Amino acid sequence: METYYNPEDLKKFGKIGDFQKDLADKFFDYYGEVFKEGALTAREKSLIALAVAHTVQCPYCIDAYTSDTLEKGCTEEQLMEAVHVAGAIRGGASLVHGVQMMNQAKKKMM
Repeated sequence: METYYNPEDLKKFGKIGDFQKDLADKFFDYYGEVFKEGALTAREKSLIALAVAHTVQCPYCIDAYTSDTLEKGCTEEQLMEAVHVAGAIRGGASLVHGVQMMNQAKKKMM
């Protein structure tokens, strides 16, 4: 079945420099630095990336960071918990904007 997202395209990610090498090189240098061990472990960063991938709904990132977290020793339970954290934050972000709606409704009903 053909879909808009082709899993094979993830393997081509490094080729984004074909159209703009300088910017791609800068991005990949930055990306590499971000995911190095630091105050957070590479494993922790990978779980964060997996959660963010679900929040921004990037199927390529979901594929990549599912593999990466498993390679770094995370369990299926940990992966799903990270996804639930992303879902809770995304849902909460929608709900907290309800305060804006409430403020506006109160102003208009005065």
